[in-house]
Amino acid sequence: MEDMEKKAEQAAAPADVLERIEKTINKIRPYIQADGGDVQLIDYQDGVVTVSMTGACAGCMAIGTTLNDGIQALLMDEVPEVKRVELMQASPYGYYY
Repeated sequence: MEDMEKKAEQAAAPADVLERIEKTINKIRPYIQADGGDVQLIDYQDGVVTVSMTGACAGCMAIGTTLNDGIQALLMDEVPEVKRVELMQASPYGYYY
């Protein structure tokens, strides 16, 4: 019985983590939107959050600073499961990592 409860907790963990990631992103989103951009959660796997930056952020020279010093720092602080944040890049043919 204990093994079944443990497996149920593990299965529920990703949904909880995704919810906490989304809430944290929503805290920083207004600041990014104020500069004409936006950030969207794409994926979370094994401690790695993948986001997409759109609008003015897509071509901004400060995207690395926003990603590392803003989004990643806040996520790692508020969601201990997050180990790093990666940017999904857009191409004319779709998205790639």
